[in-house]
Amino acid sequence: MQQGAKDLRGWVAFLSQAEIPVLRQTARDLQTLREDSDKANPHTIAQVVARDPLMTAKLLRYLQQHKRRSQTTELLQVEQALLMLGVEPFFKNLGPTTLVEDLLHSHVAALISTLHVVHRSHRASSYAVDWAVRLRDLHFEEVRVAALLHDMAEILMWCFAPVEMLKISAMQQQDKTLRSHTAQEQVFGFSLVTLQHELVKEWVLPALLLKLMDDANSGQERVRNVLLAVDLARHSAHGWDDAALPDDYKSIADLLQMKPEQVMHIVNPEQPEKPAA
Repeated sequence: MQQGAKDLRGWVAFLSQAEIPVLRQTARDLQTLREDSDKANPHTIAQVVARDPLMTAKLLRYLQQHKRRSQTTELLQVEQALLMLGVEPFFKNLGPTTLVEDLLHSHVAALISTLHVVHRSHRASSYAVDWAVRLRDLHFEEVRVAALLHDMAEILMWCFAPVEMLKISAMQQQDKTLRSHTAQEQVFGFSLVTLQHELVKEWVLPALLLKLMDDANSGQERVRNVLLAVDLARHSAHGWDDAALPDDYKSIADLLQMKPEQVMHIVNPEQPEKPAA
């Protein structure tokens, strides 16, 4: 675990140089593809990468660090990025070497929390892409990636600062009114939202990604899609009885021009859709 990076700049510097860990299942699936050249192509690799926010971040960071002079457009779509990079260079330069499960083998509680955030991020990306399609957003993959990576800094800090993250979790369990960013600032000296913004800038990730993940742009439809998807995934993470969900349904209904009851049904089909009065 990294112990030397105590302030914001220190963490940004460390995380910019650190090997980004990936999920063990991601590593297994990629190895299976690597051993079967007939099946390994940008599309099949993208399907694996897209499930893992850490692997997605690793790919985008690598591409930005090794950007060709001839490349004039920013790549935010995973399959498009793999087409640009190529299958062999991908396996050669981005083959998983550090696994989340190995990194946190002595911090089981932190590992469980990390996996929960990864799962939550994947759910948020699914909601976002579904709503983008309903909104006829032709570039829905950009929205999906933004939702998937929205909590990237939180996942990375669970991996590299598990003790501190567990302390924050304990503080919030003791005080239910304590906001996440307040607890983070007390422990780290900065919020994870601030860290996220600094990382995106330091890694020179596509400007569109920063825009789509920035709460300050919530007045724009695509950004609102991402933020509402992240909120819904967060609030429903422990069940569909969270007190914040009714407001989420109303906001999503406004975005999609639906009734809240319809939204309840499309995000959780097990909930019966109530007939209109």
